[in-house]
Amino acid sequence: MSDTRPPQAPDASPLEVPLRATPATSPVAPDETQLELPLETPRETPSQPPLKIALPKGSLYADSVKLLARAGLDTAGLEKPGRQLMIATEGYQFFIVRPTDVPVFTSLGGVDCALCGYDSLAEQGLELVELVDLRFGACRFVVAEPEDARQRAEHSYQRRGVMRVATKYPAITQDYYDRIGVQVEIVKLHGNVELAPLSGLAERIVDITATGATLRENRLVVVDEVLASTARFVGNTASVRTDPRIRALARSLATLVR
Repeated sequence: MSDTRPPQAPDASPLEVPLRATPATSPVAPDETQLELPLETPRETPSQPPLKIALPKGSLYADSVKLLARAGLDTAGLEKPGRQLMIATEGYQFFIVRPTDVPVFTSLGGVDCALCGYDSLAEQGLELVELVDLRFGACRFVVAEPEDARQRAEHSYQRRGVMRVATKYPAITQDYYDRIGVQVEIVKLHGNVELAPLSGLAERIVDITATGATLRENRLVVVDEVLASTARFVGNTASVRTDPRIRALARSLATLVR
């Protein structure tokens, strides 16, 4: 007699670290119970291409390189890259990218994973997986106005029903004012945002600061805080699910920054 039993589906093989893709504006905190493992150094195998990692130019770069070296990665050539933007070492390709472009490279698959400031992730709002808060590069977004014109923006808003705000981060700024229910006209600038209220271009600014020194030097005072930012380790959605080297590196980095 033939076997009429229905075929059995094979058991699913779960990921080592369950993750879900999410826009960077809603960070996913890694489950620390799953990260309590010895440091693992992801290695290229004969069947795998090099792991592609983006590093941000600027203030986060040096600490990013040091952290990857502590995790056991071969970072030779990264300390003094000169004008090289892509550096290959054993098992890895490192791409030195403008910070605001890191989320784009990661989300669209130009790289497998990256180290990046949360400010760039939140502003872009692209689909990727946030894996680890690296706890360096701390700074904050603030609302500021001239110290000799406190509350002028509030009075203007009461009269006109709209407030003009200058910033380099229009998405973060719009999200903040939407949350507090204030109608704003956003003026996007690419630098020297502090000049906007001093010149009369805008009544307030939203900008990023670490110590507040630049604001004080330009006679600006903080009105409110918008959000805090630190460096994060993030991955391309598909790469995180299919490449165990990224998950191993995430566990190692989480152990190091605890």
